[in-house]
Formats: sequence, structure tokens, C-alpha cells
Amino acid sequence: MVDAKRQPRSRPETLARRRVILDAAVDIFGAKGFAGGTLQDIADQVGMTHAGILHHFGSKDQLLLEVLTHRDETDVANLEGQHIPGGMELFRHLVRTAFVNAQRAGIVQAFTVLSAESVTDGHPGHAYFLERYRNLRAEVTAAFEVVCAEHGVTDRHAVADAAASILAVMDGLQVQWLLSPDAVDLGRASEFAIEAIVSAVLSPQASPLADPEGVAPGR
Repeated sequence: MVDAKRQPRSRPETLARRRVILDAAVDIFGAKGFAGGTLQDIADQVGMTHAGILHHFGSKDQLLLEVLTHRDETDVANLEGQHIPGGMELFRHLVRTAFVNAQRAGIVQAFTVLSAESVTDGHPGHAYFLERYRNLRAEVTAAFEVVCAEHGVTDRHAVADAAASILAVMDGLQVQWLLSPDAVDLGRASEFAIEAIVSAVLSPQASPLADPEGVAPGR
């Protein structure tokens, strides 16, 4: 018989403290970046010691990874099966996410700063963001394949380009919104862009950017 007293478990107060630290890390990393934000900054914000932060997370790198994972879990917490939906519902989910993000500038700022930093050598979030974008492109591509099959569309190159473009436009609009929140409506602009990209794939039209011979750039 296993001694229940020896079973590792997180007490409610421990989970609550970890959540407070994660929220503080979002603020600090968002404001100062991963390199500039220190564990002492986070400790000061939550009224703990540097050693106390390490007790809960082990290292600054591990804290960063848990911040990123926590953000992803929050995004799908209210979805059935805690997973991004497929087909046309995925695009509707992305639009809803953009409107939600407009109400949580701190999380958006932290994600934007950390994702940009992750392209630098040795950044601890590099593998996370590499995998994240690979998975998201695959999810969006799969959704496009479902709706394209329903509409008789077979242009796989357009689907691949559109999947990458949707993610890029969402992230790019977040940067503009963070810089000028009064000038950019994050939810509305994201909805417009996603609808335009989906429509361009499902109902392709002659490009208004075509040269006089009728050849679109890049085609």
C-alpha cells in the first residue's frame, strides 16, 4: 500500500502562488523582455525573494516556458476538449481570440516581445515558438482543406500561403495595436484580414496588382 503522505501534490495555496508569479512574469517579460526582466524584478512585484521564485519554477528558463504554456492553455480553456476547432469554426475562433486579446494587453505584449526575441541565438523560447508556429500553420491548413473541399477549391499553394498569412497578419496587427491602441481596432482589423484571406482562397479573383500583361506579382 502506498503511503498517501508521500504522494506529491500541489496544495491550493501553492497553485495560487504559482499563478501570481506567472502573472507577474507576464508583466515583467512584456515590459522588459526575457533578457531585461529579472527574477528579482518578478520577486519584488509579488513580495517574494529570488530564492522563492526558484523554489516554484527552478529556473528563469523554466518560468518562461510555463508562462508561454499558461497562455496557450488560457486560449483554449473554454473550448470543447480544450482544443482549437476545425473547419470554418477555426477561423471564427481566431476572430474571437483577436477581440479577447484586445482586452488583455499585458499578455499580448509579453507574447509579442518574447516571440520576437525568440529568433535570437540561444533564446530559451526558440524551440517553443518554432513548434508553435509549425503547429498553428498545420491547424489552419487543415481547416482550409476542409472548407476548400466543401467549395471545390484545390489550390494547395494558396492554402499554404494563406495559412502563414493569417498568422502573420494577426501578430503584426498586435504590434500596431500595442504601439497605437487608439489608431488600430485589433478585433475589427483582425476580422477584416481573416475574412479577406479566407475569401481570397475560396473565391479567387483576378489580382488588382497584376501587371499590364495580366501576371500577378510572384505568380
